[in-house]
Amino acid sequence: MNTPPTRDALLAAARAEIVEIAPVEAFAACRDCSALLIDVREDAERAAGVPHGAVGLSRGFLELRIEQVAPDRGCTILTLCGSGQRSLLAAAALRGMGYRDVRSVSGGFERWKAEGLPIDSGALDTDSVERYARQLRLPEVGEAGQARLAAARVALIGAGGLGAPAALYLAAAGVGTLTLVDDDRVERSNLHRQVIHADARVGMAKTESARMALQALNPRVRVETREERLRAANVETLLRGHDLVIDGADNFPTRYLLAAASVRLGLPMVYGAVQRFEGQVSVFDPRRADSPCYRCLFPEPPAAAEAPNCSEAGVLGVLPGIVGLLQASEALKLILGVGAPLVGRLLAFDALGARFRELRLPRDADCPGCGTHAAFAGYEDIAQRCAAAG
Repeated sequence: MNTPPTRDALLAAARAEIVEIAPVEAFAACRDCSALLIDVREDAERAAGVPHGAVGLSRGFLELRIEQVAPDRGCTILTLCGSGQRSLLAAAALRGMGYRDVRSVSGGFERWKAEGLPIDSGALDTDSVERYARQLRLPEVGEAGQARLAAARVALIGAGGLGAPAALYLAAAGVGTLTLVDDDRVERSNLHRQVIHADARVGMAKTESARMALQALNPRVRVETREERLRAANVETLLRGHDLVIDGADNFPTRYLLAAASVRLGLPMVYGAVQRFEGQVSVFDPRRADSPCYRCLFPEPPAAAEAPNCSEAGVLGVLPGIVGLLQASEALKLILGVGAPLVGRLLAFDALGARFRELRLPRDADCPGCGTHAAFAGYEDIAQRCAAAG
């Protein structure tokens, strides 16, 4: 049975094949544009700084993406890593792809720094590189994606069952600004599902309790609190300036205000709802012509008796956590611009049966919120109308 060559054997073969040059020679070649310098370190490594003029292309994706960066196989390519070993292997791989003039920078980035050659600062500092290390390794995130997360502003309506897990994971991921909107206070009956709060903070404003937990988890995130109920008079003021809103409300009046403001402001709304053992998630994105809005799903508010909240119908404590995490996942995808958000789809979860179902949710041409003939007549506080209907 053939044994695959060891790393030492591969390095020895690469050294025999590849020319190594000093960092100062590499810098001179880049400065006069006679060579292309490729930094093959991982995104997390490059976040602390890169050689001036280098193009970052992680070793694991080098063969897949090099042709986008260097379509001419006759150009001179210089590879660089941390200490000069991975760059030898990378150079050998490029030679195998037909690139004729490939060299490795001896000593890598460590020698480059030691010789005082110019370095471009990474977008992330040392703390961020360590804190988000696993996330930075994802090519769909990387340094550029982490910067997008840091610049993002997300409004969370409700710091309870859905808002708690969503806020925790958005803060952990490095979303730069989280605005918490809730006028409620922590009660002991909240704690079995609203995991952002603690027994010692019973009686405290939920926004402040959540802020304390989020800042303890990630002090780099800015947490803004609004201890007030979402109403017709303040909905646009509270939401304007954000990149998206997470619906963690537990009542229809708030959701209808959110739906109207989402359409008016062109603000994606990540919807979530739970009751007893069932939950559902969707994304309503008015920036997309094919996206439905919340009122395509629920054209008119139901009577209060037809839509009891969790305090009346009950809820399995873990269920809001599952749905809230799905909302956080959708929010991160929207910020990063990756994957397929739940636009035009409703994801339903049955905890008792441990089953997910996906339902198609097309845009309704006759929708009173976003349809062809929809007319905005101002925001309306519909709480009294819902109560009267019940």
